[in-house]
Amino acid sequence: MEKKSVYISKAHLNNNLTVKKKKPDWIKVKAPVSKNYIRSLGLVNDLKLNTVCQEAACPNIGECWEKKHVTVMILGRVCTRKCTFCNISTGVPDLVDADEPKRIAKAISKLNLKHVVITSVDRDDLEDGGAIHFQKCINEIRSLDSNVTIEILVPDFQRKKGALEIIANASPDVFNHNLETIPSFYKQIRKGANYQHSLNILSKVKQLNKKIWTKSGLMVGLGENMDDIFMVMKDMRQHNIDFITIGQYLQPSAKHQKLRKYYTPNEFKIMEDKAWSFGFSMVSCSPLTRSSYHADEDFIKLKASCA
Repeated sequence: MEKKSVYISKAHLNNNLTVKKKKPDWIKVKAPVSKNYIRSLGLVNDLKLNTVCQEAACPNIGECWEKKHVTVMILGRVCTRKCTFCNISTGVPDLVDADEPKRIAKAISKLNLKHVVITSVDRDDLEDGGAIHFQKCINEIRSLDSNVTIEILVPDFQRKKGALEIIANASPDVFNHNLETIPSFYKQIRKGANYQHSLNILSKVKQLNKKIWTKSGLMVGLGENMDDIFMVMKDMRQHNIDFITIGQYLQPSAKHQKLRKYYTPNEFKIMEDKAWSFGFSMVSCSPLTRSSYHADEDFIKLKASCA
């Protein structure tokens, strides 16, 4: 029998040799099926609210929504930035929904929350970057229950004169803005953002209102090393940031920023110990940590310890 030669292209060979990183056991979570999860989902849908839990495909949605801890995302579902790590849609943003603050306050009341986290997409198209809308949400929540503590996770408000003053006057309990990654990765990963500017707004909001706790976070696994992470911690403390969160980056799709490494639980413990040594008042550091993960429990514990 005549042997036939087979040509295998280099591209085909390379594709076959490409190995997808296997997700380690400590990253895997159970599918959301609980009664409280279903109830939380129904309330979000009924009130036509957006959540970062859904839009960013958060791995903790089952656990958090079981506890009725829903992180509301305001100002629409479309972001004006295009960060390469993020799963939120980018493009032409939605119109501002004037009734949204009232619906959010109603949802928080129905869920009987003691601590709420409100975030938003970047709105570079708005003159104030969305600051007034954040202010209205805070005011509506407190008009229904003045005992609810409020944490906001905000964009960077670049070139938005007066935006931080609006936020400071609204006096959220926690002002969170994530640095996300190390400064040398910004041009590639956080396009349109500026590392020093992000540090400065966290420092400035505390100068404007000393009652506000400041918070920031990192995702790891993008190619940084431990020394890089420790350097960012040092920068945070030099800018009087009170709380830090560090979690594992999970690549949403093949089109997103490439995952370079899964850090082990032991490596996260090293990061946690280092963060405490820098003097942070609250540290959340684990593979599944996200900005709002256990934010209610952590803040309530902190308040109790400060009482």
